[in-house]
Formats: sequence, structure tokens, C-alpha cells
Amino acid sequence: GVAALSFGMLGGAAFADTLSDAKAKGFIRVGFANEAPYGYATPDGKLTGEAPEVAKAVLGKMGIKEVDGVLTEFGALIPGLMAGRFDVIAAGMFITPKRCEQVQFSEPSYGIGQALLVVKGNPKNIADYASIKADPGLKLAVMAGAVEVGYARDAGIPDGQIVSLPDQSSLVAAVQSGRADAAALTALSIAEMARKADGVESTKPFGEVAGKSVKGHGGFGFRKEDEDLLAAFNAELAKFIGTPEHIALVEPLGFGKDYLPNKTT
Repeated sequence: GVAALSFGMLGGAAFADTLSDAKAKGFIRVGFANEAPYGYATPDGKLTGEAPEVAKAVLGKMGIKEVDGVLTEFGALIPGLMAGRFDVIAAGMFITPKRCEQVQFSEPSYGIGQALLVVKGNPKNIADYASIKADPGLKLAVMAGAVEVGYARDAGIPDGQIVSLPDQSSLVAAVQSGRADAAALTALSIAEMARKADGVESTKPFGEVAGKSVKGHGGFGFRKEDEDLLAAFNAELAKFIGTPEHIALVEPLGFGKDYLPNKTT
């Protein structure tokens, strides 16, 4: 009777501690939203993307070999985590103060700066916002309501050089037609636009505008009470990010050396 009793207690304690429970079972569930290249399911149902691949590698190093993906709408990821549908959000979620009120984040696994879409070959040698400011003849296309409008102003680009457009496809068309010399968005969006459209390319991504960081950072979400799980995850994540193994894993997904996080949290 004694053995049965102690086992029962252990079972209860393990369940209360997500980390011990996952290690004991060798299994954990992660929530993701179908958003390439951050996290998505392949047509044959394989879980991939930057966040799930990094999560699988890090959890594997923690001794949790099996990682099951739970497909969730982006807006339902935090409620799903809180409700216990899964134990980690692996969706490339941007770390914001508002989200930090509800969940705790790991150290970032990537940082995304800005890049500009330019004509193939970049004949006007445009590198960043400062290039536009330096030449009054150049025009920069931005998306109405997006953060790039503010970045352009911070960089001192006069309104007369800014072309405001409604969406990504109109930014591409403006650069292709010469209505704008460059278009600004996050580096990953620009890379994706350059890949899909003819006659355009991306500048090298940059992380600062007018001396201020413009990198958005993404990480993994955990319940506030799962401190042991977060600490163990962070310990392995810190050793992993930036290693050749990490770069080789995420480079095919479009996250290479240009997407490493800033050293600050």
C-alpha cells in the first residue's frame, strides 16, 4: 500500500510541474499559428517554421524528444496557453509589453530589423533611410499606418520624398515602375516580396534608424507559473542561438545571420 500511495503523490506533483511532467513523458505540446516562415504545417502535416524548429531543438536538448504542434489562430494562442491546451507558444510571437502582462517570454530567438526593396542591381546604391535623406531626388514608398512612416520621419526624410501606399503589392509596383526608388518594411517581408516579384531585390537588413534600434524580437511564450520550464528552456536556448547548428537549422527558412537577436533582452 505504501508504494501505491507514494506513486500517487508523485503523479500529482509531476502534473503540477510542467517541466518534470514533460521530462517524465518525453513529450510536450506547443501552440503555433499557420504563418510561414514563423511557424506552419507542411501539406503532409509536419510541424516546421523558425519557432517550432528552434523549440524542437531546444526541447530535445532538455530531454523532451517528442514535440506535438497544436494549430491555433494567432489571436487564440495566449488564451490557449492559459487554458492548458499546450505548454509553449512557438509562433515567432513578437515580445511586447502588453503580451508580457499575460505570459512570460523566453529570451528572443530572432530579431528582425528593416530592409528596403530596390530595383535589381540597386543602381542608385540605396542602403537605408539615410541614403534617401542624402539624395533629395529619391522617393521612398511606405505603407500607410505602418511603423516605417515614423522611421522615415526620424531619419529626417521630408514628406515630399515619401510616397504613402495601402499595401505590399502597391509597394512592389511602385518600385518596379520607378514611382518610388525604394520601399520600406520589415526585413522578412521585404525578402518575401523580392522573392515573389520580378526586377526587384532587398537591401541588406539593418537594425538601426537614426541611432535607435528598430529590431522587433520574437520569442516563446510560457505560463507565468511555469518558471522551471522557462528557466530550463532559456538555459539551452542561450547556448544554441547563433551556433552553426542554429544557423543551419533556420537559414533555409529565411532566418540567417542577419536575423540574430540583439544581445539585450
